Amino acid sequence: MTQKQKTIISILSIIACALLASVGGYAYKTYEVFAQQPLGPLLPVYTPIGLPPTWTPTAGTQLGAVTLVPTIQIPPTNTLEPICYGPDVMYILAVGADSRQDAYVFGLADAIRIVRVEFKTPKVTVLEFQRDLWVEIPYIADDLNGIDHGKLNQAYMFGQPGYGYWDDPSAGPGLLALTLNQNFGVRSDHYISVNMRTFENIVNAVGGIDINVTDEKEALNTGLPLGNSHLDGAGALKVARNREEGVFERANNQNRVLCALRKKLLSPNVATQIPDLIASFKDNIRTDLTPDQITQLACLGTKLKPENIVFTSFPEKLFTPSRHIPDLYNNNPNGTFIWDANSDILRDYVAQFQAGTWPPVTTDEKNTEEVVCE
Repeated sequence: MTQKQKTIISILSIIACALLASVGGYAYKTYEVFAQQPLGPLLPVYTPIGLPPTWTPTAGTQLGAVTLVPTIQIPPTNTLEPICYGPDVMYILAVGADSRQDAYVFGLADAIRIVRVEFKTPKVTVLEFQRDLWVEIPYIADDLNGIDHGKLNQAYMFGQPGYGYWDDPSAGPGLLALTLNQNFGVRSDHYISVNMRTFENIVNAVGGIDINVTDEKEALNTGLPLGNSHLDGAGALKVARNREEGVFERANNQNRVLCALRKKLLSPNVATQIPDLIASFKDNIRTDLTPDQITQLACLGTKLKPENIVFTSFPEKLFTPSRHIPDLYNNNPNGTFIWDANSDILRDYVAQFQAGTWPPVTTDEKNTEEVVCE
């Protein structure tokens, strides 16, 4: 090979390396942009609402038969660094919609949860909201002849595009987030909405879930026999929607199913498939999380201790069954079933939940239902 040929080859090699580097850099930047793009419309901007200026409950304050939770005590500053490149805390509005269609056009919020994700501890705490709470719903009065109240699950419905009451791109999750904030001071950073058909498909995709029923009461509540039961998607949905023993037990059933699903997702033979599962369901799940944030949450899930995954709900004694007359939407002469509850008391619980001080690590408050994942 002549010197001239060697020189030409050297120049071509340098050009090829430069091209590969530029292509690689472009591909990385393209992925970086994609990874930081929300997978759905963002939640609407709102001003977080705190406790009313005149509302200053203290520990032991009595309101009728209800004892308020202690006032907020800010815990000592945690000097730990967040793991998995996440923020200190993330709040996610999780919605289980009752629609069986693939499209998110209609439907009520069948299950409503606020998920507090701590990336320092790490810990996940899930707070359930009763769907039959009577609340003020913003932005609907003009289209509903001045009606501006309804059940909490209807806030999601009125936001869905099929009804035409609200045209924000965030649709049902956005209006539900605003309603939770306006009535209870709930902070929502992001949302995830899953309908019933997609839930069934997710459970089937991971090969089903296992639920171990240990006593007769639990068997009665879940409709399952004593011992271990392996459930497919339809079976898991049936347990999650079972309310034969009341809506509070139904919430516990949903929590058991979610614990079982979490356990299956972290099993060795399924954990490696999570990216493919996310990709296969990304068009059937509504969320404004980015791929980066989903990766952070998946990473966190592998590092969570079982005792640091807690499902909780407001004490049952805060709720009184009632009926709202007239039925504003279905013209039922007997009215519509609702839960009466003092929103200021619920707001106090929410403020402490968001501050990370409730539920406490140990509690004597027996009316607060908690399910800890095994």
